[in-house]
Amino acid sequence: MSIIVENVSYTYMPGTTFAVSALDNVSLTIQDGEFVGIIGPTGSGKSTLVQHLNGLLRPTSGRVIVDGIDLSAKRVDLKKVRRHVGVIFQYPEHQLFEETVYKDIAFGPKNLGVGDDEIERRVYEAIAQVGLGKEVLGRSPFELSGGQMRRVAIAGVLAMKPTTLVLDEPAAGLDPQGRDEILSHIRDLHKQGNLTVILVSHSMEDVARLVSRVIVMDKGRVFFEGTPREVFRKKDDLKRIGLDVPQVVQLVQKLKDKGIDIRTDVLTIDEAKSEILRILGRSAQ
Repeated sequence: MSIIVENVSYTYMPGTTFAVSALDNVSLTIQDGEFVGIIGPTGSGKSTLVQHLNGLLRPTSGRVIVDGIDLSAKRVDLKKVRRHVGVIFQYPEHQLFEETVYKDIAFGPKNLGVGDDEIERRVYEAIAQVGLGKEVLGRSPFELSGGQMRRVAIAGVLAMKPTTLVLDEPAAGLDPQGRDEILSHIRDLHKQGNLTVILVSHSMEDVARLVSRVIVMDKGRVFFEGTPREVFRKKDDLKRIGLDVPQVVQLVQKLKDKGIDIRTDVLTIDEAKSEILRILGRSAQ
């Protein structure tokens, strides 16, 4: 299922003195099965953009096409679209409200008219997908840790059986362990479930190690896009719009500046470790 964004512009409170242009003629395509990262400074339009992907916002101009369905059409069935494109915003645990974890996860499928037996199957499957045990299903979600609540909220979206999962800062506010667990499960979901994942993040490290393509936003426009290696190679361009490159990229560049013969397209700690070991091995010869 592809998502096509064609010349989309969006203005908040149009026609008023408070009008703000959030998107300016944005065009992009996300293919079925991709893992795409969206980065950009605060106010660049990232969150506004992803709210267009399942019709939560309608373009001021331009159009969004999801699996051949034009979301701007007058009689479009947005309920159908939202079954396929699940959006998870920052702090989704704030949307938990049922008395048990089971009921919270079951809420979405139940609203879609799914039968009880199928709901039960989906709840058990979704809770396993986010790495929680069945024993939490009878508990109140508010008895859980912050990271567990976040995973319950994600499970509620997964129970809707989306083919595309949009996550806006899914690890925001979590401690390092909770952050690693959430992102690990998102990576596994993409690998195992043929799920298209769109990740909005301020963490260059997370984007570098998880996604296959990066879209850089600035001032409501697509600044540039490419693979993580292509994007993070443009350190000066990123710095100009207020973004950093991953710390490991900064490290290898400093080593290079000191005259060490090291690759500068390294993105992850594992890659840096292998490269440093290669250099030490060569020096020892």
